[in-house]
Amino acid sequence: MNEFTLEKVIMGRLEQGDDLLEELNRLVGKHNIKSGTIKVIGAVKKAHYGFYDQSLQEYKIIKKEKPLEILNVTGNISIYADKPMVHAHITLADKSGNVFGGHLADGTEVFAAEVILRKFSGKPLKRVYEENSGLTLWEE
Repeated sequence: MNEFTLEKVIMGRLEQGDDLLEELNRLVGKHNIKSGTIKVIGAVKKAHYGFYDQSLQEYKIIKKEKPLEILNVTGNISIYADKPMVHAHITLADKSGNVFGGHLADGTEVFAAEVILRKFSGKPLKRVYEENSGLTLWEE
């Protein structure tokens, strides 16, 4: 296990129309976060998220092209291919209270979003391809 110390907390909001994942990755790069965590609440105009098919070792992208409430986005920040990468999951609800969620994918359009980024100091976590799962996971 790696040990980290909380170095900084960054809080703010995203703009309507932003691509949620793209903007999170931009903020992580701007603040030079190599290890950290993410939390988001708000709403989206549309959402794209994935379910990982373990037998095929690939994501099935699910698209909800309608307004949804963000119940939670939680994720982490680590290094992959020599640059910071956001790995996040999203939980959403529709106007009837039905809940959906999965791996946050490109194409999720922000209506309103409040973001908390936590930056940790210490040796950055790195992601490597893990053959058994087909995923990029933290190095041990």
